[in-house]
Amino acid sequence: MVDAVSLSLKGSKSRALKDKLAKYGVTGGGMLVLVALMLIFFYLLYVILPLFKSASVEKQQQVSVNTQKPALALGLDERSEAGYRLTTDGELTYIQLAADRTQPPGTVLLQQKISPNSTSVGYTIPSVGIYALGNADGSVSVVQPQFSSLFGTDNQRHTTPKIKYPLGETPLLLDSQKQPLVRVAVSVQEDSAELVGLTADHRLLFGRYSEDENMLSGETEWKGDVQAIADIPKQINELLLTPNGRFLYLLSGKQLHIFDLRGDTPELREVVTLSQDATPTKLALMPGGSSLLVATDDGRITQWFDVNKGKGPVLTQIRELENRAGPLVQLQPEYFRRGFVTLSDNGNVGLYYTTSANKLLQEKLLDKKPNALTISSRANGLLLEEDGSWKLYQVHNEHPEVSWSALWDKVWYEGYREPQYVWQSTSASDDFESKLSLVPISFGTLKAAFYAMLFAVPLALAGAIYTAYFMSPGMRKAIKPTVEIMGALPTVILGFLAGLWLAPVLEQYLTGVLTFLVLLPVSILLTAFVWGRLPERLRSKEGWDALVLVPVILLVGYGSFSASSWIDHAFFGGNIRDYLSNDLGITFDQRNALVVGIAMGFAVIPNIFSIAEDAIFSVPRNLTNGSLALGATPWQTLTRVVLLTASPGIFSAVMIGLGRAVGETMIVLMATGNTPILDWSIFQGLRTLAANIAVEMPEAEVASTHYRVLFLTAFVLFVFTFVFNTIAEYIRQRLRDKYSSL
Repeated sequence: MVDAVSLSLKGSKSRALKDKLAKYGVTGGGMLVLVALMLIFFYLLYVILPLFKSASVEKQQQVSVNTQKPALALGLDERSEAGYRLTTDGELTYIQLAADRTQPPGTVLLQQKISPNSTSVGYTIPSVGIYALGNADGSVSVVQPQFSSLFGTDNQRHTTPKIKYPLGETPLLLDSQKQPLVRVAVSVQEDSAELVGLTADHRLLFGRYSEDENMLSGETEWKGDVQAIADIPKQINELLLTPNGRFLYLLSGKQLHIFDLRGDTPELREVVTLSQDATPTKLALMPGGSSLLVATDDGRITQWFDVNKGKGPVLTQIRELENRAGPLVQLQPEYFRRGFVTLSDNGNVGLYYTTSANKLLQEKLLDKKPNALTISSRANGLLLEEDGSWKLYQVHNEHPEVSWSALWDKVWYEGYREPQYVWQSTSASDDFESKLSLVPISFGTLKAAFYAMLFAVPLALAGAIYTAYFMSPGMRKAIKPTVEIMGALPTVILGFLAGLWLAPVLEQYLTGVLTFLVLLPVSILLTAFVWGRLPERLRSKEGWDALVLVPVILLVGYGSFSASSWIDHAFFGGNIRDYLSNDLGITFDQRNALVVGIAMGFAVIPNIFSIAEDAIFSVPRNLTNGSLALGATPWQTLTRVVLLTASPGIFSAVMIGLGRAVGETMIVLMATGNTPILDWSIFQGLRTLAANIAVEMPEAEVASTHYRVLFLTAFVLFVFTFVFNTIAEYIRQRLRDKYSSL
């Protein structure tokens, strides 16, 4: 007796210990899951937050320079170690900025007279970096200041100035009458160049030059034809040539005259009024030359570019950027991004970005009279000139492309007819305008999930209801594990089959697929109608009658696909795809939402089916038996007792399936064209958040804007799933509380 009691006590202690271990293990595991989720959340924030950091500048260096001769232009090397200034008398001077073992800051590295009698200067976009000096004798000197970095014998890198003459050292004669050129514009391509000059007697000359090789000496020289441009206004304030030499912008008072230079003779394309109540003072071309910045004497800055309005391109004002610092001394675009920097006459410096319509910085950096400024090619160095000195600032402005409006609002991009939601993060062009709207890929995520759930939920829930409530136990033992094991199929296999097999089949037999979707429910209802009127002896055992539908489904499917070609020729002119595109205006992509819905639906069905079936099967038998005993039919018992009691589990099944569909990657990656478009059409493709990360993360530079925005898309996906799960849990608890008393 004592031994039995001691054994019982020992067993109780062992059981209590196991219970405590299980309790602490489950609690600890749950806490670790929460900690892991929080770590993911905070790591995503850690990567994302720099996107929204404000721009700032930090003073690096100040050197004394000779500013007796006014500077027409300033320049910096890419590392902000040296700079140059081009003066009104055609003198180019290079000055050391960074500390060097042999040359202290302020040392003149090179000084050279480019033109002995310059009267004007013209310039290309900053990334080309070419200047044209108009001379008093009607000629033009074209120069390109450059820097080269070399390692010396002391194993230190030294910045060395270089002067390149793209069109040769000999000035090109633009005006045969040798009148002084009071304004000049230049555009240089690989093997051609364009020059435009305004003479002192108000003639506008256009010269188109090409490189010609001397057969005898082997030397190359530039030759061209010069012609006068007619129909010019009496007042010309500024000239600009686009980088490709196709268009000439001529500022006259408040009007901009645009000349088309592509033909044999320059033609006036249009005249645009830039402002009604202010006078334009500065023009600047953005990288690529597609956008024009206009600054007026009241401090306003506007962006313009061509918009195709049906009858050809029309220069249109797109946006106005806020500037409260007063009239501008200089307007300097960045080399490659769509940003620019301004210098006001009161010494204020502003940083702007056009795509996001952001004013990133407005700060007073100069106390004396401002002369000029420039920004480095990496956009991280800013050089300012005031009387007697240069000031070098380090610029912290890594992600100007990102703003709330750029991510979630419509943006009017260069070359587009209207503001749109666009995701296009990369291009082969250096002057590409990044398009980082998250709307198309967020929409694509919801679109893919919607069509997947539209396909999966009816099948999965109907199958779960029949399996749990009507199917015989023997058949259930075979069907339930078979459906559940489908969930173990790798999604990459489903995506592979969907992209390489299902998509071409659906394209070839599209009419058959649509016919099958219509005939299938009709045939099932007809089969049920006929089956219910057969004699009892001809029916199969109760719970096995679903097998009758297998040959019906196969027969309807075979008939629909066999009749596909006949239906195409009879009703759609032989090709339903052409009919959709040409007659209905519906774009058809081979890899479309229909393919994604079917493939992802098969991936989601096992999860929804398994959880919903367990919930329905777990409804206590006393509830169903009581309902049947009170005279309710099996169908009434199902709809008014079983489904209500199991509704929390059924809802959880649907929401878990939705979460799976929202986060799916491989199927949408392989079964769609990955086209980020806003269209609910089932015949067009899409791009989801998860697929976008998988496609673009390998090519994203670490810590770049593209890289961080991809992490932002991951954060948005994280928020999506969190919101869906939170709503699902809330509704599930409400359903559970409401029907727990049944």
